[in-house]
Amino acid sequence: PRHKCGNQKSCSQNYFAFKIVSGAANVVGPSICFDGRVLMSSVKNNIGRGLNIALVNGTSGQLLKADTFDMYSG
Repeated sequence: PRHKCGNQKSCSQNYFAFKIVSGAANVVGPSICFDGRVLMSSVKNNIGRGLNIALVNGTSGQLLKADTFDMYSG
């Protein structure tokens, strides 16, 4: 069976499924999936060099903000 965010197991009730994948240089971009929705990815064109951060409401699962922090250039 297919589970949320491509995880191997389903989450218990009252828990959110998530998956965070790190990028590989300039070849493969990072992605963040939360509760079956891709929040950040190269397809959505909202990722960048450095730390990619998604702020999510812990009760509703709603995405509040997605942004990047460039560790290289400061």
